[in-house]
Amino acid sequence: MSSALTDLFPHPIVQAPMAGGVSVPQLAAAVCEAGGLGFLAAGYKTADGVYQEIKQLRSLTSRPFGVNVFMPQPEYADPAAVDVYAHQLAGEATWYEAELGDPDSGRDDGYETKLAVLRDNPVPVVSFHFGVPSREVIDSLHRVGTFVLAAATTPDEARAVERAGADAVIAQGVEAGGHQGTHRDIPELDGSGIGLLSLVAQIRESVSIPIVAAGGIMRGGQIAAVLAAGASAAQLGTAFLATHESGANALHKQALTNPLFVRTELTRAFSGRPARGLVNRFLREHGPYAPPAYPEIHHLTSPLRKAAAKAGDAQGMALWAGQGHRMARELPAGQLVEVLAGELATARAVLSGGGIQGGGGVR
Repeated sequence: MSSALTDLFPHPIVQAPMAGGVSVPQLAAAVCEAGGLGFLAAGYKTADGVYQEIKQLRSLTSRPFGVNVFMPQPEYADPAAVDVYAHQLAGEATWYEAELGDPDSGRDDGYETKLAVLRDNPVPVVSFHFGVPSREVIDSLHRVGTFVLAAATTPDEARAVERAGADAVIAQGVEAGGHQGTHRDIPELDGSGIGLLSLVAQIRESVSIPIVAAGGIMRGGQIAAVLAAGASAAQLGTAFLATHESGANALHKQALTNPLFVRTELTRAFSGRPARGLVNRFLREHGPYAPPAYPEIHHLTSPLRKAAAKAGDAQGMALWAGQGHRMARELPAGQLVEVLAGELATARAVLSGGGIQGGGGVR
């Protein structure tokens, strides 16, 4: 990664921006203060809400941080399919005594107004999810001194990120929790995502810009692995979801290591776009029938998810989590950065010192 960008954070550790109230300013500040790169998530917030969080974060740390923005989604959903799914969810609405949300509550997540906030109040780093912004947008952020990153799930998408002029690409493996950052939502490709190590290696041979690796990373040894594969830094989401400063619901934090939730799965059940979460009742019952309709399904199910959380029912919540969720550690975020950095240093020392000994063990 260009030294100008890596100089922003001493440790090659990025806290993933997790929308929905998880990536609060307190979490980002703790990560930044410990030497990582903390992120705010602009997704599902108003432009003023984003501005207020940036102000709050700046009051908590003077170190560089990032803000993540969702790209607007093209018209794609079949209204009839959304209506059918709404009918299927009627029983959930009755059970939780909640009204279904309006699927037509908006498609662009306030994209232009959030960009205006980020141009008027420049932050060190901005990343994009669900696509890549135009070169004009990226140039406008460069002019105010912002580094620009965008997610990619394939080498082709990484090349699109590079062509647009971004400073780095976030290689998101299929192991990642939450929404896959595919540039186009193609239902026929559901479940065909590329594993992180393979993806990093393929992208490394496809583009010349730096790579931030994301997907299932929970330990410093895994950070060492993606760095060895060609990444310049690692982005961790689920690992920080369980930290003390995380804004995640307590039930969500507990579910990461609860033996009731033994695996994750990519599903459209909660939002209409593929996202990885812990398999619970809602996912099992509705996942097979959810149509490709984002953000319509997100808006439709939002009141149900909130009602389930209020009722203390994790079986009705969107429990986003990566494949490494059972390795989550309930630590202060700053301490987690320090532990990860220590594990990374140990792994690098083993690798550089030829730690593989006879018998196949790493000593």
